[in-house]
Amino acid sequence: MTLVAITVMPKADVLDPQGQTVASALSQLGFAGIGAVRVGKRIELDIAGDAPEAEAEKMCDALLANALIEDYRVEVIG
Repeated sequence: MTLVAITVMPKADVLDPQGQTVASALSQLGFAGIGAVRVGKRIELDIAGDAPEAEAEKMCDALLANALIEDYRVEVIG
């Protein structure tokens, strides 16, 4: 088994209302110097086989990421 981490983020040109809410809340809590905030998700999977990265990419294309509004990055951890 190989541990794979997938990071899914909104595309740069897609509105991120959750990120805007977090940025606003941080500002209201007194945190200064916060620019744009993007909120995404991280998925960790144990994948068997010889090509865990390719398998994870197939999973992203099929289910884990919405190609219209999200980008993803696959990282083999170990």
